[in-house]
Amino acid sequence: MKTQPILIDFDGLFDEKLAQYMEENAGKHTEKQWEELIPKLYKNFGDTFIKRAQNTPKGYYAAMTDEELTDSLARHIAENVPVSDFLCRELESRGCPDALVRLLDSENEQLLTTAINLAGGNEKAYAAYFRLLEREENAELREAVVEQLKNNADPAKENALSFYERGIAREEMLEILSRCKLRDERIYLLLERVFRQSENLPMHASYFAAYGDTRALPVLLEAIDREEINYLEYQELKYAIEALGGEYTTPRDFSEDAYFREISEQSQFTPDFTAKEKPQA
Repeated sequence: MKTQPILIDFDGLFDEKLAQYMEENAGKHTEKQWEELIPKLYKNFGDTFIKRAQNTPKGYYAAMTDEELTDSLARHIAENVPVSDFLCRELESRGCPDALVRLLDSENEQLLTTAINLAGGNEKAYAAYFRLLEREENAELREAVVEQLKNNADPAKENALSFYERGIAREEMLEILSRCKLRDERIYLLLERVFRQSENLPMHASYFAAYGDTRALPVLLEAIDREEINYLEYQELKYAIEALGGEYTTPRDFSEDAYFREISEQSQFTPDFTAKEKPQA
């Protein structure tokens, strides 16, 4: 039976070598120079032969199978051994292998976070992403998944529409759908219907702006013309209109609006650090 690769704390080994190098070169570099030098030293360390690994850090992970890599990642996290950048970069270079996708069904939040970051916006991970959104209650994990789906939204469209109709994570689904590049009448009609029924105009106006369909302009112009909207709603609606190439020039008076007054008061007490100093008398 093939034995598991040993877990090696390459970052810890690098820190030891770095501490020795800094001691030997004390006083030769400024703090800023050290900040620029350390990443270069770390990169060079990736090609340094390590006796315990019988390989370089980069070569150690390059020699592993996909399953061995993902198993090593899971074991590093389970055993609190730092996950080196060399392991992460090797996994990323393999284009979201099936072994990595399987980690997205893990119950370990730290492992899930790492796996999401490594899988990124690769479509191979999308089925697992939607399973995670359906079951996961951790807000940070859900946000991380939505960010990845937004970055490559078109392959997520059908699942997002299905989830919305089933009442699952509706706001997140709207956010994803609004980032689709390929036009789909179902998406526009959904965004318009939700906007017209919305009690959160700024958020749903932002979906119009992101989607980029100019048919939303009359809907937005009608909304911004309402007397009852507040200053924050006005600002977001105006931004969405301009993002779609439109313009709203009707003068509005928000001097009695609580949001407007609060923002005005805050701006009065914000120092202008960009202003040139007045010459001394």
